[in-house]
Amino acid sequence: MTAFISHTTVDCRDAYTLSRWWQTVLDYVEDPEDPNLPGHVECMISSRDGRHKLLFIEVPEAKQVKNRIHFDLRPAEDSRDTELARLLELGATQVADLRKPDGSGWVLLADPEGNEFCILRSEAELRA
Repeated sequence: MTAFISHTTVDCRDAYTLSRWWQTVLDYVEDPEDPNLPGHVECMISSRDGRHKLLFIEVPEAKQVKNRIHFDLRPAEDSRDTELARLLELGATQVADLRKPDGSGWVLLADPEGNEFCILRSEAELRA
C-alpha cells in the first residue's frame, strides 16, 4: 500500500489574504463551487490542472521559527531574477541571497506572514 499527498496545509493568521497572495504567485485557482471569502478560516486553492492543492488554515499564534518544510519555486517562463523582482513587488521579503557568481544558487524569501520559500533558476537557465 502507498499514500499520496492530498494537499499541503499552511497555518496562518489570515487564511483568505494569504491564499489570495499565493494564488497570484502560483497562478492557482479556487473552487468555483466553494469560493474563498474574507473571514473564512480555511481557504483552498489548487493548480489549474488540479494536481496540487494548498489549504490555508487560520491559527491563533504567529509564526515563531524557521519553517521545517518550505516551497522551492522555479519560474515557469522568466528568469530567476525576473521572478524575484515580481515576487518582491507582490510583497515577498528577501531573507537571504544565496546566488553564486556562476549563476547557481537561490534566493530565500518570506511570504507576507513570514513563511520562507526559495526561488530557483528556471529550467531554461539550467540548460544554458
